[in-house]
Amino acid sequence: MEQVLKESILKHLHERKVIRNSQHGFTKGRSCLTNLIAFYDEITGSVDEGKAVDVLFLDFSKAFDTVSHSILVSKLKKYGLDECTVRWVESWLDCRAQRVVINGSMSRRQPVPSGVPQGSVLGPLLFNIVINDLEDGVDCTLSKFADDTKLGGVVDTVAGRVRIQRDLDKLEDWAKINLMRFNKDKCRVLHLGRKNPMHCHRLGTKWVGSSSAEKDLG
Repeated sequence: MEQVLKESILKHLHERKVIRNSQHGFTKGRSCLTNLIAFYDEITGSVDEGKAVDVLFLDFSKAFDTVSHSILVSKLKKYGLDECTVRWVESWLDCRAQRVVINGSMSRRQPVPSGVPQGSVLGPLLFNIVINDLEDGVDCTLSKFADDTKLGGVVDTVAGRVRIQRDLDKLEDWAKINLMRFNKDKCRVLHLGRKNPMHCHRLGTKWVGSSSAEKDLG
């Protein structure tokens, strides 16, 4: 049943061109490779022109587990899914519970009030819908692979550095509104270009640590 519903939702999203081009995860015709090519083609182009560029690698904390069911439902409605589909998804997520088993000892079941089930057929698609509007109002280059998010921009000038900081503030506001949060200890900035000013960026109240090298999408 999940697979049938998934195909129906995908068809609707495709026809209405809902999912943004910035999303490469769990999207037909897109992959880790298309994510890397699309993002770094623009970034390295700026570096080849002699510009300084900062790339910020942003990490959501327990992204799939913190999805608000009510926010997900509101976005399903926003993107025009029919009432029956929305109610089915609502019912599918409702009254879930989990427990832990250690050496044969089993805990009592605890309700799961948020999140989309990882390893399920529908989970990744529903997560893409929740995070779809992440870049609303963002000016710099933003790329997503599910919850893995990169933000890049030219930092030669004060205006360029202000632009990136303004976008980081918008992303932080989005996370708060959508009841998600960044794992700020794992967020990093990569400074590219020979004359890079090595500017410090802030995410919320925390400064983003710099890195000399960063593994991207494994």
